[in-house]
Amino acid sequence: MRISVLSSGSKGNSVLVCENNTKILIDLGVTKSYAEERLKELDVDPKEIKAILITHTHADHIQGLKVFLKKYHPKLYVNKVILSLLKEYIDDFDYELYETNNFKIDDLDIRVIKTSHDAKGSVGFIISSNDKSFVYITDTGYINNKYFEVLKNHNLYIMESNHDIKMLMEGKYPYYLKQRILSDKGHLSNNDASYYLSEFIGDNTNTIILAHLSDDNNTYELALDTLKKVLKDTNKTVKNIMVAKQKQRTDWIEV
Repeated sequence: MRISVLSSGSKGNSVLVCENNTKILIDLGVTKSYAEERLKELDVDPKEIKAILITHTHADHIQGLKVFLKKYHPKLYVNKVILSLLKEYIDDFDYELYETNNFKIDDLDIRVIKTSHDAKGSVGFIISSNDKSFVYITDTGYINNKYFEVLKNHNLYIMESNHDIKMLMEGKYPYYLKQRILSDKGHLSNNDASYYLSEFIGDNTNTIILAHLSDDNNTYELALDTLKKVLKDTNKTVKNIMVAKQKQRTDWIEV
């Protein structure tokens, strides 16, 4: 199994997942043309996208969805809440409703993790195949400790590291927006992400990708330095640590 983060940030998010001949996306918060360009750079024909998992319905996660669905017709995998919200602005699309926390798409086993965000029905995912697995969690104010055990010791983590608290509090955002971001239904700070990752990573973990960084309230250096300090303080090591970017995809990354 391999992945590429096509885009990550406050203006758009999408991740490509490939296992054997199965290719899926997590979210499509970029334009159709941007997605097409990034996919073709990875030698993936957009027509090969079999399915799209939707984490929630904020624009930076679904803005390109309607046009992409109209042209390529992949199947959406959604919960009841997200399905209802999508039907308000997309007329007709193929979908599969997951009513449990576990489902399959070909060789991919998918576990749903409920997140805490100001978007109804928001979720993250654990995706596994052939004894390899990765975690995708962004757009959450916290991670419920009931999920801690199932989130431990995966090969790869894509984890939100949205803001530096000091930058946010001293920045230009109005007070109500700062409170929203810091709330239990907001976003994970660098400190939050680093704490959770230090709890979750194990001997199987080889890669961490910090995701959904704010343009205004964070820097790549702050996010990386915060994580590296926490890992050092907790005697944890990971071979590959990187930051996903807004306007630049990653290369293929083996899980």
